[in-house]
Amino acid sequence: MNDATIKRLNQINREFYQITAGSFDQSRSQPWPGWETLAAHLSAPLTVLDVGCGNGRFGVFLVRRFGTTVTYSGIDSNPALLSRATDALRGTNARLIRQDVIDQPPDSGEYDLVALFGMLHHIPGHARRQAFLRVLADRVAPGGLLAFAAWRFYEFPRFRERIVPWPDDIQVEAHDYLLDWRRETPALRYCHYVDDAEHSALVAATGLTEVVTFRADGETGDMNRYSLLRKDRP
Repeated sequence: MNDATIKRLNQINREFYQITAGSFDQSRSQPWPGWETLAAHLSAPLTVLDVGCGNGRFGVFLVRRFGTTVTYSGIDSNPALLSRATDALRGTNARLIRQDVIDQPPDSGEYDLVALFGMLHHIPGHARRQAFLRVLADRVAPGGLLAFAAWRFYEFPRFRERIVPWPDDIQVEAHDYLLDWRRETPALRYCHYVDDAEHSALVAATGLTEVVTFRADGETGDMNRYSLLRKDRP
């Protein structure tokens, strides 16, 4: 995928979240059930980098679970969602950064846990997704963990019904879709469907050791496919 297409797809999603931030925040205030499975592999104290943190609900989940032993850094490009994260995490050891990680992936620091939730399907291009996961693996401290989830939306009829045709002047890759938003304000978002083969390739690209892979979330309990990976100590 060329750079011009990557920029265009990223702009579609930036505009989507500008339009939908309010309703998106309201509909996504609760923790994902899959996080409980992940939490069983975590121990305090814990430094965390949450990439694409949105309204900060993963940080809230961790603070409720582990208390003040959590030092949380969240990155997102949307100011409205970051404002909600600031309010939700007030009084905790939280640092929130406004940054478009598609344009500028996190390039410094080491953390006990690096998390990528609700974000992978917005990264354009097969090669860029693999490179992005390698960058995140570099941010994991020795002995630490990388957790990511792939939204398996294409497997569910209610999401396939939301797919709209691409404009004629944009060339995308296999499993790239344009989905409409059926809430208060019409909007479109770019989403990539990560199948089992690509998921395994993404795990391999990190160079980390797989701890567990499982499915969870949504009404059917399998809407996201998670992988938890460990960076071995030297």
